[in-house]
Amino acid sequence: MTSHSMRRGWQRCLAGVAALALAGSMATSPAQAATSEAPASENVLRIATDGFIDSFNPFTSFYLVPTNTFRYMYENLVANDAEDGSVTEGLATEWNTDSEGKVWTYTIRPDMKWSDGEPLTADDVAWTYNQMMEKEEMAVANGSLVENFDKVEAPDEGTVRITLKKPQANNPGQEIPVVPEHVWSKVDKPGEFKNDEKSVGSGPFQLESYEANKSIILKANPNFWRGKPKLDEIQYRYYTNSDAQVQAIRSGEVDFITGLTPDQFTALEGADNVELNDGNGRRFNGISINPGVADAEGKEFGTGHEALKDKKVRQAIRAGIDAETLRKQVMQDYAQPATSFIPAVYPNWALKSDNSVISGFDVDRAKRLLDDAGWKEGSDGIREKDGEKLQLRFLTDADIPTEQSTAKFLKPWMKDIGIDLKNESTDADTESERTTKGDYDMYFSGWSINPDPDYQLSINTCGQRPDAEGNGGTSQDGWCNKEFDKLYQAQHVELDQAKRQDLVQKALAIHYEEAPSVTLWYPNQLEAYRSDRFDNFTKQPTDGGAIANQVGYWGYTSVEPVSGEEATSGGMGAGGWIGIAAAVIVVLGGGGWLLSRRKKSDDRE
Repeated sequence: MTSHSMRRGWQRCLAGVAALALAGSMATSPAQAATSEAPASENVLRIATDGFIDSFNPFTSFYLVPTNTFRYMYENLVANDAEDGSVTEGLATEWNTDSEGKVWTYTIRPDMKWSDGEPLTADDVAWTYNQMMEKEEMAVANGSLVENFDKVEAPDEGTVRITLKKPQANNPGQEIPVVPEHVWSKVDKPGEFKNDEKSVGSGPFQLESYEANKSIILKANPNFWRGKPKLDEIQYRYYTNSDAQVQAIRSGEVDFITGLTPDQFTALEGADNVELNDGNGRRFNGISINPGVADAEGKEFGTGHEALKDKKVRQAIRAGIDAETLRKQVMQDYAQPATSFIPAVYPNWALKSDNSVISGFDVDRAKRLLDDAGWKEGSDGIREKDGEKLQLRFLTDADIPTEQSTAKFLKPWMKDIGIDLKNESTDADTESERTTKGDYDMYFSGWSINPDPDYQLSINTCGQRPDAEGNGGTSQDGWCNKEFDKLYQAQHVELDQAKRQDLVQKALAIHYEEAPSVTLWYPNQLEAYRSDRFDNFTKQPTDGGAIANQVGYWGYTSVEPVSGEEATSGGMGAGGWIGIAAAVIVVLGGGGWLLSRRKKSDDRE
């Protein structure tokens, strides 16, 4: 037995114990969180999570939970508003550019303070940006956002001036957390700084403490320039699995949950004091296809199948996938039809569905493409070339039902066109390690996308490919296309919005046609909250959007406790205390599992 299979056996054993414990408690009470239970304060919002944390360092982490926490901890120079994600004031109250679009000048809001009471001035902004421009370790997560910066100055404490190398279309003050110079300048090795307790920031909430796989505590910032939030505290509580989170929202152990599967969302319909939100999400899910990964210098690495270097084979895979059936069957219609990697929630940028490059599901075309690529059908229906059968590996996370369901659909579909597809279901850490090393043919992927497409386009350029150890950049698909790079650079500096949209459309069309990945759907963000405890959650966009994982801090900052008799203690009912006994078994028995919490595709920003 390999160590891997031993680990899986151990996990299955724990899952069985957990299932028994849950089964015993569900009749009267839900599963228990990994945190000790205490009476809930009316001003403490408790959020269930199982998200991966590497650190709370805004210069290095790009995982979903830390990145979303940064948005509550650190204000940007400019923000994205709740209504539609357009640029609005942040630390800066106003801004302008020179006639050439190369010099951006920002007016900083006067009299702002950091959460520790120290003054927040233009010097903090300039210091943050210059650190990212000068030190590689400070540019790991967002380095591409300052690549076009020539210099950043603070001529006085109320003014920031950014001089660009070339004119830039999108506001350069977006999506870069500004940190306090008086704190970070004293950090010896900022690239290794975890920043996981008593943070100092400018956003509505500050990180008070973090216990790995147990809890994240955020405290309201009394110095937030928009005013102290009505919530005193936000608690993220870790749960063994997503089904335990669902039971927790039912029982009132937690107040908010996001990232529900369609089955979980449907199961909560009609639950007492639980309000559901089916929000338009800003993520895409898809299948990344190894196009022959290489580092930024073009040196190939990994074990990707040689056949996948031929775009006809990649196009055939796309043509052999019935994405609409997947969307309806796997996602139960809780997802939007997809074209490319910019989701439909951003209609100005998403690849238009009537673009001539869109080809869709077409088995006959898939077979013709494989014929043209030299892969001929063998006696068993599997295609062959030079004596080798066309056998591909599909990496999936064993703990994510949608990935497993997708794999079950794909195997017979690929066989129909002559590809023998083997689903390699594994744990998320192994999946992450293998994809970093290029040790895959296909894997289930997903990213969250910001309102401006520049960043996501940038991580599809050749220069953003990391080496085999994952150092030196971040790449969506490990893909490189010089024509795409030219279009990326052109849109990056195009100041005319209509012309820029056209350039983005052309870039997305190249990516679609080259097929280094197949976007399957844009998942709705399925959420639930306790309506007997809190209300006034803000969605982004406000019309039909999501509460969590926003590009901003709107979701929880406006939340307030329900008033009068509607409010409840929020603690567990009598049945809940009965459930604790069984749940403690889950927590104690699953301790090893909890401590080995692994990252998964949905953890990535």
